[in-house]
Amino acid sequence: MNGVLERALTGKQKVEMVYMDSGGGMTQRTLRVVSVQEETLLAYCYWRKQVRLFKRDNILAAYPCKDRKANKQSR
Repeated sequence: MNGVLERALTGKQKVEMVYMDSGGGMTQRTLRVVSVQEETLLAYCYWRKQVRLFKRDNILAAYPCKDRKANKQSR
């Protein structure tokens, strides 16, 4: 997961993330990573439409967001 977050930061790519909130609920977010720290991730959340701070311990999964334009062109 660390590699995905670092590549998203350096490549300015969107990331899909599954996250457990403070109440124990799970959400799936689309993010643009701003910075990666030891315990936190600062990212623009497209769902909330603002920059948010995420606890890395609560990130259940992270993977690159698929480019929808590329998928449409290949069909």
